[in-house]
Amino acid sequence: MTKRSVLILGARSDIGKAVAHKFAALGHPIQLAARQSETLDAEKTNLQLRYGVPVTLHEFDALLTETHAQFLAMLPELPEIAVSIVGLMESQEGSERDHLLARCIMRSNYEGPANLLALLANRFEERGSGTLVGVSSVAGERGRATNYVYGSAKAGFTAFLSGLRNRLAKRGVHVVTVLPGYVATKMTEGMNLPARLTAQPSEVAEGIVVAVKRKKDVIYVRPVWRLIMLIIRFIPEGVFKRVRI
Repeated sequence: MTKRSVLILGARSDIGKAVAHKFAALGHPIQLAARQSETLDAEKTNLQLRYGVPVTLHEFDALLTETHAQFLAMLPELPEIAVSIVGLMESQEGSERDHLLARCIMRSNYEGPANLLALLANRFEERGSGTLVGVSSVAGERGRATNYVYGSAKAGFTAFLSGLRNRLAKRGVHVVTVLPGYVATKMTEGMNLPARLTAQPSEVAEGIVVAVKRKKDVIYVRPVWRLIMLIIRFIPEGVFKRVRI
């Protein structure tokens, strides 16, 4: 049986590369999409030689939403699985001082990936099959003083994925929401992250592969985050205003 092709949006990220390796190891053809996609040429060769699968590179900028339809039209084939790992995390303090940075964070974590997945959703619905995977964040489960700009964008993306799943559930299209918690990547390098709560990119990738295979809807890469966020969501607002978490 021919394996389904996998499109990875945000393929230059550590998680994106890990996802590519997991799916390629299972024999899936891979489409790597990212800004400066030519920098992934060595990764393309590595995947092809290691796993013997076709790999293609595609220039993609999540913020250039007006180019998204053309981007999809230029793919060698419409994928069966699309994984969006697009995102940007900067300091809360920086985004409070710089409204352009805040806007970029919001667009990178919500508008850009949601726009592309919406276009894919329509095509998948027409075909009657496919899986859409969006990597969101536990930061979107409640606004907190320490990361509310980033968290608000992720909250929007999580809600978007939920609505998309509800819409497409009877259309043959599966939608997965991934909530990783902390992940040890270049984006979090230098941060003092608790080991028990911090996943590796390979863990996130494995969670995505399993979720696609088992048709899971929402996954916490490390289950402890489900309990942590449940507690945080239920802290009374009067108390929540006096704490900084």
